[in-house]
Amino acid sequence: MEKLLNTVIQVKASDLFISVGQKPTIKKGGHYRTLETKVLDSDDTVALMKSITPDRCQQELQQCGGADFAIEYTGGVRFRVAVFRQRGTLGIVMRRIPSEFLSFEQLRMPEAIKRLINRPRGLLLVTGPTGSGKTTSLASMVNFLNNNYDKHIITLEDPIEYYHKHNKCLINMREIGVDVPDFKEGIRRALRMAPDIIMVGEMRDLATIHAAIEAAETGHIVFGTLHTNSASSTINRIIDVFPKDQQDQIRTQLSVALIGVLSQTLLPRKPEGVVAAYEMLVMTPAVSNLIRENKTYRIDSSIQTGLKDGMFLMDESLFRLWREGVCEKEEVLLRSQKPMELADRIRAAEEGTMDDEDEVEEDDDDDDRPRRKKNKSRDDDDDDND
Repeated sequence: MEKLLNTVIQVKASDLFISVGQKPTIKKGGHYRTLETKVLDSDDTVALMKSITPDRCQQELQQCGGADFAIEYTGGVRFRVAVFRQRGTLGIVMRRIPSEFLSFEQLRMPEAIKRLINRPRGLLLVTGPTGSGKTTSLASMVNFLNNNYDKHIITLEDPIEYYHKHNKCLINMREIGVDVPDFKEGIRRALRMAPDIIMVGEMRDLATIHAAIEAAETGHIVFGTLHTNSASSTINRIIDVFPKDQQDQIRTQLSVALIGVLSQTLLPRKPEGVVAAYEMLVMTPAVSNLIRENKTYRIDSSIQTGLKDGMFLMDESLFRLWREGVCEKEEVLLRSQKPMELADRIRAAEEGTMDDEDEVEEDDDDDDRPRRKKNKSRDDDDDDND
């Protein structure tokens, strides 16, 4: 296992996959590569599992068929580990957790995030598919606060990935299954610990979502994650989790508690590495009204016309990554919400026939916030949200 982990570190791979009947495989820059070692048999995977898995997680593996945990390897490099049963044998997936916190500029984080995370209360959601960098974004936010503000931050994670040291902030980190039984209980207990900010690693069920919304309503900033691909689908997912007879009430609560949604995805960067594309929703009175009135299908229009508030759609971010030469056209189209429209826009840019109002200005900042040369008028804004 030491040789495998050293290889992951040396080649700067993101993941290591171990499975019976296959050579160990690494993932780097979104591509998979098998290592030049022996094909693993059942005894090999069991031995590798036992070399890194705590006793409590081995018991969980026996009882539930899988376990998740984090380990610290040499030099402070940490890995998130998932061990599981498959076809009567064991499989292991290990993800390398970057040892250094990335700045907002390195992540091309939207400028609006700096304003939102310093609000006195509210729910800020970071969403995206598995492996899209949500944990890295949350860790970057906590690190930014830790370096610039004096706050009390409580994190709830399963498992703990990034370790934060006390700096300007006091940070207490609780691991699900070790320090507290579940996320709901963790949020409930956190409210009695005088926190300014509560970070919920994963909002996976109704009880956790409800507890997070109520915590945001009672005067705390709550960071949370969901596996959704856009701002509008995030709001729909939250509301749909609740029974029909509670959905009107949750719409009202969410319209007050929610302060923003950051949706993200990772794609290969040229010539190597990965880069994030973002969609940013900032709550405004117009967006709050759309949520209350169950008109979430209009949220994309509000994002499109909300550039002055720091909002933009995923396809704006993808278009910019292509135009700056950061990513290949095929990669941005694969992750587009509306690939046909984005393909037409790219084609127009290639042919030099793009309208001024469709062109996104170049700016000197490193953030990923597009700016248009022309915006729709405020009257058009109001028409969209009538």
